Amino acid sequence: MVWATRALLRKYGRFMDDLRIYVKGGTGGMGYPRLGGEGGKGGDVWLVANEKMTLKRIKDRYPNKRFIAETGANSSIAALKGATGKDCEVNVPPGISVMTDDGNTFGELNKPGERLLVARGGIGGCLVTNFLPSKGQAHMIHLDLKLIADVGLVGFPNAGKSSLLTKISHATPEIAAYPFTTIKPELGTVKYPDHKQITVADLPGLIEGAHANRGRGHKFLKHVERTKQLLFVVDVSGFQLSPLAPFRTAFETVMLLSKELELYKEELCSKPALLAVNKMDLPSAKEKMDELMEQLQKPEDHMHLLPVNMIPELTVKFKDIIPISVHSGEGLEELIECVRKVLDEEAEKKIENYQRQQLQALRQLEM
Repeated sequence: MVWATRALLRKYGRFMDDLRIYVKGGTGGMGYPRLGGEGGKGGDVWLVANEKMTLKRIKDRYPNKRFIAETGANSSIAALKGATGKDCEVNVPPGISVMTDDGNTFGELNKPGERLLVARGGIGGCLVTNFLPSKGQAHMIHLDLKLIADVGLVGFPNAGKSSLLTKISHATPEIAAYPFTTIKPELGTVKYPDHKQITVADLPGLIEGAHANRGRGHKFLKHVERTKQLLFVVDVSGFQLSPLAPFRTAFETVMLLSKELELYKEELCSKPALLAVNKMDLPSAKEKMDELMEQLQKPEDHMHLLPVNMIPELTVKFKDIIPISVHSGEGLEELIECVRKVLDEEAEKKIENYQRQQLQALRQLEM
């Protein structure tokens, strides 16, 4: 296990989803008191979303992690109005949330080309400042990457998430018999006959206690926040992380996953969700699937089987439950059609809600 993990790290490098950098706007230029000249404004520091950039590349390219804009030009006899200092532009990957050390949020960059001002340059020396320049803003900021995808695969290690992503998309995640093969998020694209495309994210497997940052806890859960839909993947035969860990049935696995999402952020439980029950090619899979369906139809009747700390207050309501076998291909076509159907339905709801809000706003203007 240790050897395998190290081999993967050598192959992929260490995936980074957070980075702390120093940004400082340029100082303004000196004024010219005798002739009333004004110094140039210091340059600003901007973050620019660029899909070719990664946080690891930023760290490798700028090891000191300091980004300082140019100082404004001083006023002079030749140029009473000093030139503005050059802005500093920092390329960052889309999907970034930006906040300061004290928790203040600057904003987000979700689409390529979007820009965010993170440090203003100081004003140049002028009459108001007694011709003395002011310093630019300076901050230590955190770049927090949250993966943006249409669908996020949610499941414990070895549920078959990576294999599923390989079968339904063009992604090639690492796949093996040991549990923790996914050490970094993998994105795949599902392409439909009418050229519609959706992105699916295979995220590092959860373990019990992920909400408290056990295992890859928060690194997994924060990526779930920005997916439009959740696709739970569970093993129909149940799951056991290690010989020392308790065995969990498929029903217990679903409840545990719901509990981890709830404890991290309750809103995640209200996201549209599907459940894919994998490994239906194994012996006794049909009987276990029938038992799971019965338990999920009335989960409250079976909660007494669970330890108290495993019982979620908010159970995830699945739009559909699809039995699949990644090994044989059973149910995969139905699954990708269900995924699209739910995404389309949610998109239509958003449009209807927007139109309703616009109509209400028009009626209020007419009153």
